[in-house]
Amino acid sequence: MIEAQPRQFGAVNWLGAWTLYVKEVQRFLKVPLQTIVAPVIAAVLFLAVFALAFGDRVSAVQGASYLDFIVPGLIMMAVIQNAFANTSSSIIISKIQGNIVDVLMPPISPAELTAAYALGGATRGLMVAVIVVVAMAPIASVGLTHAFAALFFAVAASLMLSLVGLATGIWADKFDHIATVTNFVITPLAFLSGTFYSVRDLPDVWITISQFDPFFYAIDGFRYGMLGISDSNLWVGAAVLITVNVVLWVLCHQMFVRGYKLKS
Repeated sequence: MIEAQPRQFGAVNWLGAWTLYVKEVQRFLKVPLQTIVAPVIAAVLFLAVFALAFGDRVSAVQGASYLDFIVPGLIMMAVIQNAFANTSSSIIISKIQGNIVDVLMPPISPAELTAAYALGGATRGLMVAVIVVVAMAPIASVGLTHAFAALFFAVAASLMLSLVGLATGIWADKFDHIATVTNFVITPLAFLSGTFYSVRDLPDVWITISQFDPFFYAIDGFRYGMLGISDSNLWVGAAVLITVNVVLWVLCHQMFVRGYKLKS
């Protein structure tokens, strides 16, 4: 009789990580009305309201019409909210239902868990962004002045919020905790980061405060990619987002390593 041998995965369990990533993507694709269509409609409604209320009343911002100016911010808001929602909801639901063990028991390392969950959330954020762009095209001018910059800041922002959602989901004990972070951290930072205005129009103290908001750099960098205008140094913004993503990645990885609020 041939003795069974433990399966060898090598340095990286690519199959396990890929399977978990696909599971995360399929999870939100099974309810597209909630995860894709609803945020797209919300973003388009925001744009339509601003077009009707302020379209001809607000002067151009840095050479762009007000309507065109707010489009990148609305797209990034959709990215931010959906990337965060995907990972945070996935983890908290698994914890409440008690099936988080099904993820922790297989031979998937903390690094692979972090990558699969984070990339799953980022995929949802980017998918929503693409559909929002298509939906907004008939209403406002949607184009790419610097495609690489737009892609970089969209990916960096979606990954950042996916990691924030992952850390929040691991930390949270109930849905109220997720809502608290959404209402008191994510939404305020998104609205106060130049989504609907140029931070140059703010008082000096608020301009200074905005320099510490990574959401500001994400939205400003993406706006540069679409319109070619920005309120900050793009290299500084890129460095901030990379640094924040690295810190969040390490934090989530350590949470999985220690089994923080996952194995108890």
